[in-house]
Amino acid sequence: MTDTCPREFIELATRLSDTARGIAETYFRRSFDAETKSDASPVTVADREIEAAQREVIETAYPDHGISGEEYGDVRLDAEFVWVLDPIDGTKAFLNGIPVFTNLIGLLQDGNPILGVIDQPTLGERWLGATGHGATLNSAPVQTAASGTLGEITVHATTPEMFQPGDQLARFERLATAAKYRRYGTDCYVYGLLASGYVHLVAEADMKVQDYLPVVEVVRQAGGVISDWAGQPLTLESEGTVLAAAHPALHREALDILLS
Repeated sequence: MTDTCPREFIELATRLSDTARGIAETYFRRSFDAETKSDASPVTVADREIEAAQREVIETAYPDHGISGEEYGDVRLDAEFVWVLDPIDGTKAFLNGIPVFTNLIGLLQDGNPILGVIDQPTLGERWLGATGHGATLNSAPVQTAASGTLGEITVHATTPEMFQPGDQLARFERLATAAKYRRYGTDCYVYGLLASGYVHLVAEADMKVQDYLPVVEVVRQAGGVISDWAGQPLTLESEGTVLAAAHPALHREALDILLS
């Protein structure tokens, strides 16, 4: 695995993000139909147009690269480089005109994240993290908060409905009770806020590969720590829990509670 993400891949990720922005802005706060997928989540024409356009760009530039997409599935997952695409993370927010939805782009090398993009089109905010390059917001370096204990901070999650009743929900409740506050509703936009130092801790579950792999390098390159609830690195085979913290001590404190 490379110590530095090739610049050409960063340039391609930027092109992919620009492509998504143009399409998302065409549909945001406009009238259009949404369908319900087999997992009961919504999908829109914007989701499908964005991913189709991004896949075409990748296939043209690097036909030997793999792709794992939210809407159109997987190809060449055994390739050295695999792109991970979530055209609109937070489709429910998108449908309701709430600007916390994001376009997520990740790149894996031999299964390990080396690049990630979190882009919020309507606010014009683009976080990019790449191995060896650090993390940026609109090309300006960002860094996670360097301090803050669990009893002083807010723990964030998209919705309490993402936690399975029983042990998983009980574990999250222990963590949220130990924190000063809890806050719901920001989808993957919250990981950009963590990278910029505004948010300290995110604990989520029921996440898909396309939800969590693109945010890994944004968090890590900004100085944060991100893993599953067992403290293991996030991969294509992870079971869908995510714990992201602004600094190692906070991650350890939160992980100890989740494992207790």
